[in-house]
Amino acid sequence: MPVGRTHLRACLPKARVTPKCKPMTPDDIIPTYARIAPQWARLRNRSLMEKRWLDRMLDYTPLHGKRRRILDLGCGSGRPIASYLMERGAHVTGVDAAVPMVDLFAANLPHATVHHDDMRGLALGVPFDAILAWDSFFHLSADDQRAMFATFAAHAAPRAALMFTSGDAAGEAIGKIGTEAVYHASLSPAQYEDCLAKHGFEVIKYTPNDPSCGDHTIWLARFTGRY
Repeated sequence: MPVGRTHLRACLPKARVTPKCKPMTPDDIIPTYARIAPQWARLRNRSLMEKRWLDRMLDYTPLHGKRRRILDLGCGSGRPIASYLMERGAHVTGVDAAVPMVDLFAANLPHATVHHDDMRGLALGVPFDAILAWDSFFHLSADDQRAMFATFAAHAAPRAALMFTSGDAAGEAIGKIGTEAVYHASLSPAQYEDCLAKHGFEVIKYTPNDPSCGDHTIWLARFTGRY
């Protein structure tokens, strides 16, 4: 499906359409992030514009032990998001498929847990009180995104919160991070709602193109366990 600038802005905050980008597929994402990890870490916005949404997620995150357990999928370097969640008292488990990102996360947050793994088909065997896929899940193909909802459910504790970013309409887009082209995809809002419902999640809040958060399109849901 052709993707216009409005959708690209929603799917790729602060990115631009560029006709010079080389053709990309979802399979290019992991080696791309492995290659640009130090550059990405330098360029990553650390103003924590995500704070209001992270706080909202924590408000809906249940406490099943001494600390809230949060699974951060596509965790990157851990800064600023995982570091903020730890400041709020959570224990964060990061997952990233790019080894240099895992190394950065481990160096930045030595008291957190991090796994070198692909979120697709992830099976950690432990539940989490919140699952976060911020600016990561939308690098997957549409089919892989649909399949991820079973993975979300498999890692969700009772009434766990789930938060992820997407585009505001179905389609694919190529953006740019630093000097590298990156692939993005999105389902339609109705398709995300269907995937959430089929896997036992109820939508708490959906905000497309939030101007207070860099035009991110954000989903916050709760796991009901009924599916």
